[in-house]
Amino acid sequence: MRTTSRTQTVLAAATLCAAAALATAAPVGAQPAQVPRATQSSTVYAWIDGWGGGTVTSRPAGISCHTTAWDPYSSEEPPPNSTGPCSASFPVGTTVTFTATPDPGSAVNGGPDPASLTVRSGYNAVWAMFCPTDGLCSAG
Repeated sequence: MRTTSRTQTVLAAATLCAAAALATAAPVGAQPAQVPRATQSSTVYAWIDGWGGGTVTSRPAGISCHTTAWDPYSSEEPPPNSTGPCSASFPVGTTVTFTATPDPGSAVNGGPDPASLTVRSGYNAVWAMFCPTDGLCSAG
């Protein structure tokens, strides 16, 4: 029967611990792992004004905001607020380009303003005005 002394057991355990530590150590000169940064996004808002109808769209896609024309002097109730996505989230630093397309019987009276923007953290907005082709339009 073989007898192991307490000193031999402690030395064997210490040797195993040192070997395990060396096996998990990074090589000399190795760079720490880079943790990818989360991409920061911000919201862009489309505001449509006027009594005409039309759509403001964005490129890259995300905004497709439409409003319906109405005559404020008629007995009809005004249409509901703009429909479709009138805001979208884009990565900060993205250049977004806008297009204003009038409905039949309407014209673009202003905008989109700005025609393109670079998304930044904070408030980002584009504005457009559509007017009926008969000349009836709000002052904005």
